[in-house]
Amino acid sequence: MIQIAILGFGTVGTGVAKVITENARQIERKLGEPLQVKSILVRHFMDGPFRQLMTDNFQTIEEDGDIRVVVEAIGGVEAAYDYTKRALNAGKHVVTANKQLVAERGCELLALAKRKNVSYLFEASVGGGIPILHPLTQCMAANRIDEVYGILNGTTNYILTRMVRSGASFSEALGEAQAKGYAEADPTADVEGIDAGRKICILADLAFGRQVDPENVPMEGISKISLRDVKVARRAGYRVKLLGRAVRVPGGGRTAYVAPHLIPEENPLAGVEDVFNAVVLRGNATGEVMFYGRGAGEMPTASACVADVMEALQSSPRREEIGWSPEGDGFTDPLELRGRHYFRVEGSLSGAAAAFGQVEVLSEDGETAFLTDAMTGREALERSGGLEVLSHMRVLE
Repeated sequence: MIQIAILGFGTVGTGVAKVITENARQIERKLGEPLQVKSILVRHFMDGPFRQLMTDNFQTIEEDGDIRVVVEAIGGVEAAYDYTKRALNAGKHVVTANKQLVAERGCELLALAKRKNVSYLFEASVGGGIPILHPLTQCMAANRIDEVYGILNGTTNYILTRMVRSGASFSEALGEAQAKGYAEADPTADVEGIDAGRKICILADLAFGRQVDPENVPMEGISKISLRDVKVARRAGYRVKLLGRAVRVPGGGRTAYVAPHLIPEENPLAGVEDVFNAVVLRGNATGEVMFYGRGAGEMPTASACVADVMEALQSSPRREEIGWSPEGDGFTDPLELRGRHYFRVEGSLSGAAAAFGQVEVLSEDGETAFLTDAMTGREALERSGGLEVLSHMRVLE
């Protein structure tokens, strides 16, 4: 009998307990012995089928030699960081879906796990139920990863989908998302790009092998997107999507950011709708490979966590350790990336043409919406300085 503990019993923690219970036979067949939840750390006891497993004392878990794996499902950094360090120091594997903790302290915790000869695994922290970290670090290990980008937040993708399909405004679509449980009462982390930003930092760390500090990554969300922009983009054959991007730049540097983009409708990402996520890896040998699925939710995220539990228990001494260097040098401002830009400005085409030269006009009716030629983000901002800009987005091509 293999015994584990779960820290926190919210959405993810509850899902982990359910997956282990409902899929007990399949898990036992693959591990060779049963997997059992022995303890669940909670702040407040609650009734239900797992009531007898609950404790409010982490020390009992820390000192229990029969518990081999701890699933950290608390969220945030402070308590989760403390408990994770203590569990690793006690010689226990730790599995988490905590993107903030991994983005901010993952390098340190991976190094500690290596010293203690245990695993720190976090597949669920980026794609929920979408397997992306394992393919990135193992299946594509023979590639040089040149870019990682994708739709990394289901809440914002649902909101943008509703704006396209029903003509809802941002605030109306956000209200729908909250009513359906897709968005929190305080949706800031989702709609302002913070959640996607933490995820792209983890992907960049693993893809490029060096720390990308979330504080250095510009994170722009969708709260300023107008229904007008969504309609103009659609008529021109584009969709508006919030993307996280991490790019290898010439000279060995790298950059990362989160921002809304116009995506051509023939691009597979344009068809990713509702709460679904998709991540694209571009390797120098494989070209682009896309991973698609539900990026959040109780059971998809729990599925990835339990798979990590099983991997930790089955890990071979020959398995290459995942991780990255703590060195953060070589990070380039994403404003240096070249590409086309979308602008919507007050006034006629003449002002846009004076600022940018030849442009591709998408709409003219008191306001002018247009696409520029390829240029750096910095140049686009400088040239638009004399215009009354209503909206500005990058174009993914």
